[in-house]
Amino acid sequence: MHEKNKNLTTKDLTYIAMFAVILAVCAWVTIPTTVPFTLQIFGAFAALGVLGGKRGTLAILVYILLGAVGLPVFSGFKGGIHVLAGTTGGYIVGMLLSGLFLWLMESLIGRNKGLLLLYMVLGLLICYVFGTAWFMVVYGRTTEPVGIWTALGWCVFPFVIPDLVKIVLAWVLTPRIRKLISEME
Repeated sequence: MHEKNKNLTTKDLTYIAMFAVILAVCAWVTIPTTVPFTLQIFGAFAALGVLGGKRGTLAILVYILLGAVGLPVFSGFKGGIHVLAGTTGGYIVGMLLSGLFLWLMESLIGRNKGLLLLYMVLGLLICYVFGTAWFMVVYGRTTEPVGIWTALGWCVFPFVIPDLVKIVLAWVLTPRIRKLISEME
C-alpha cells in the first residue's frame, strides 16, 4: 500500500472507490442533531490511514463529488450541492482539507505510526475550524448571526470526544487493514 509511483493504477482506483463507498456507509450511520453524529470522521481517517494521504484524499473527494451530483451519500441519505452549501457542508469539505493536510505532511515529513496519529488529530482540528467558520457564515446568512462560543457549543464541543475515539479506532485499525490488503495482493 505504499505510494511507489505518481500514477494511479487500476488497483488504486478500486481502493479509492471502495473507501468512498465506506465513507457513504459511515455517513448513513446517523444520530440527527444540529450537526449530525455520524461515522464520517472514522471513514475519512480510515481512508487516509489505510490508503495514505494521496489516495485517501482522493477517496474523500470522490465521496464529496458523488454527493454533490445528488447521490444520497451524505448523512440522512441526502445528496446534492445544497447539502454542501448548507450549514454543515463545511464539515464535509473540512474532511477534504484534513486529507490534503495529511497528504502534505506525509510528503514533507514522512509517516510513521506516531506521526499518523498526530496528523489525524491536527486534521480533525482543521476540519473543525473550517466547518465552524462555514457554519457561522451560512447560519448567519440564513437564520441570524451566531457567536463563536455558541457555534462551538452546537458543532464542536459535543463531538470532540466521540471524534477522537473514531480517530483512535481508525488509527488502531490502519496497520491491521493495511496488512490484510497486502496479504491479498
